[in-house]
Amino acid sequence: MGKEIKPPYVKLLDERGGLKIWIVDGEYIRGHIEEEFTNFAQHNQFPFIPENELWIDRATNIGDQKFYIDNMLTMHRLTAKGVKYGPALAAAELEERRERRRSADFKRETGNGQKLPEGKDVHLKLWRKLEGGPDVWIVDGRLVRSVFDIEFTEGGHDRVYKFVPAGEVWIDNDLEEEERPYVLLHELHERGLMGKGWSYDRAHAASSRLEFHCRRHPEALYDALAKEGWVDKPERVPGHRGSAK
Repeated sequence: MGKEIKPPYVKLLDERGGLKIWIVDGEYIRGHIEEEFTNFAQHNQFPFIPENELWIDRATNIGDQKFYIDNMLTMHRLTAKGVKYGPALAAAELEERRERRRSADFKRETGNGQKLPEGKDVHLKLWRKLEGGPDVWIVDGRLVRSVFDIEFTEGGHDRVYKFVPAGEVWIDNDLEEEERPYVLLHELHERGLMGKGWSYDRAHAASSRLEFHCRRHPEALYDALAKEGWVDKPERVPGHRGSAK
């Protein structure tokens, strides 16, 4: 028999018009239920989420929570009226962008919307310079979403995002340290495949399978990272706890 799947609830954040907004354990969801769950989601994205619930990852920057709630409420309102998923998603993302452009950090970093910052302006800490490979930076994920792309989540690299400087992989500072090696593995593997000419969709799918396998089998993480250029001994991989939750 497989492992029991536990409810991922952490705390009830709010209730809006009959909808319960839950803070959930995103790391557990990604490791045991659905690797593609990111910062937030609802039923029309993942059927395992109850219809009257909106989920936000507990690792989310508190400043991002309002944006995510507005996004999901817009999506829920439109789909309840019969609007198809695609147009509803576009409207929800437009609402989120509008909210972010009203925020203080967007106005500060863009000169009140007159310019975009450079990619290096969102750097927080250099995590690792990989020999013969990219530099891995921990970045301000909230700022990336506000000034560059609201869909940035967990990580990214220069072969997907034009705003990421050449030769860099970014890891969102929202991620808990325990998850960072898994996301790094995904980004390095995906970047390598795209460097061989693979399309993003194909490379992403392959990297997601590898990431989910390692989340389920953490003992495989170190060898997988080593193939992507991480050469440290296992006990020195930052944040890895050595066992699944």
